[in-house]
Parts: sequence; C-alpha cells; structure tokens
Amino acid sequence: MAVATVAGGCFWCTEAVFQRLRGVTSVKSGYTGGSVKNPTYEQVCTGATGHAEAVQVEYDPAVISYEDLLEVFFELHDPTTLNRQGADVGTQYRSAVFYHDEEQRETAERVIARVNASGHYQDRVVTEVVPSMEFFPAEEYHDDFYNRNRGYGYCRVVIDPKIQKLTKSYAEQLA
Repeated sequence: MAVATVAGGCFWCTEAVFQRLRGVTSVKSGYTGGSVKNPTYEQVCTGATGHAEAVQVEYDPAVISYEDLLEVFFELHDPTTLNRQGADVGTQYRSAVFYHDEEQRETAERVIARVNASGHYQDRVVTEVVPSMEFFPAEEYHDDFYNRNRGYGYCRVVIDPKIQKLTKSYAEQLA
C-alpha cells in the first residue's frame, strides 16, 4: 500500500470522493501543515494553527496510480482559489499536495502543469506542493461523515454534486 496526503477544502468532501475509487483502501480526515501539536477541529477552524483540513489516503498503486488520484483531486475541487473552496474561506481550506517522496513531488508538479496547460480552469492552479508533515487524525465524528449524514444540508448542497461529477467523469475508476 501507498499513502497520499492532500487538502482540497473541507475534508468531508475530499474523503467522500476518494472513498469511492477502486484501489483506495482507507481515507482518514485530519489536519496537517500547521504548527500546533494535536489540534482540535475548533482550533483549526480559527485558521490560527496553520493546519489545512486534509485527508490521508491509503491506496494500492497496482490498482490506481498516484497520478490518477491527483487527476481526480484536481478535477473535483477548485485548485485555483487561494485559501478558499466555495463558502469555506481561510488557510485551513487551502489546496495542497503534501508529498511523501520525490516521485510524488514530481508527479504533482507534472499534473499541475498539465492542468494549467489544458485551459480547464480560467485561472492558474495555486495548489501548494509541499513536503508531508505530521498528520493528526480528526475527531471520530468526522469519520465517514458524508456516508453517515447524507441528509445534512452541506452534504446535499456541496458534496452530492461532487459525487455526481465523480460518477459521470470517473465511472471506470469507481469501486
């Protein structure tokens, strides 16, 4: 198994997307990229800890490549908005790839260059590509949030459209 760590705004959204991909064995919401040890959700939400809401994805590279994971990542959030995803604003909602080795860094930079060259987005990608840092798992109530709370307004308005787009654009990669 291999590990990928990314931040694409609210971790509930990112978790829900990656959970549905073939080859992904686990997705854990949490916090990384900040200066406070063992931060709480409430602390991270203030933006004062420097952490991003992120997910740590365990996957089987024989089934899905890191590059394919990043392709989905860059398609299903807006990597062109600095410290913002929709109504979620602050450094805790930044777009970031936290690479675990040099190969992941090179892959992330290659995918970003391809996204920029494609013209898919009007603006350029602002996603940070930075070394992985300590990952702090989020509180248990964040685990599998979308699947347990589909009736919740945020899930219906923000996450459902991402899942629909995933289903339409990446049907062959779904579990």
